[in-house]
Amino acid sequence: MPPFERHVFVCENRRPPGHPKGCCAEKGSEAVRAAFKAELARRGLEGKVRANAAGCLDACENGVALVVYPEQVWYGRVTVADVPEIVEEHLVNGRPVVRLQIYR
Repeated sequence: MPPFERHVFVCENRRPPGHPKGCCAEKGSEAVRAAFKAELARRGLEGKVRANAAGCLDACENGVALVVYPEQVWYGRVTVADVPEIVEEHLVNGRPVVRLQIYR
């Protein structure tokens, strides 16, 4: 099997309650990754794009954080509702979703 064209690393880090940065897991990152996996399967992108759980990306203060490689595009405040747009615009059409980017 050839390597994946892209990886979506979704932070699933857990910090203690009350931590000033919070943590992505408390903000719904597991559901976001599950939504990516489902959307990628629905679109027939399995084998081309992989949605991975990641440890701390050190961006938890930005809500659910994720990064897409190889482009190194960082997203924050991602919700389950944002997943189809990221898949369509970025992963299929190659246009990052600017409104969700946290580092440019």
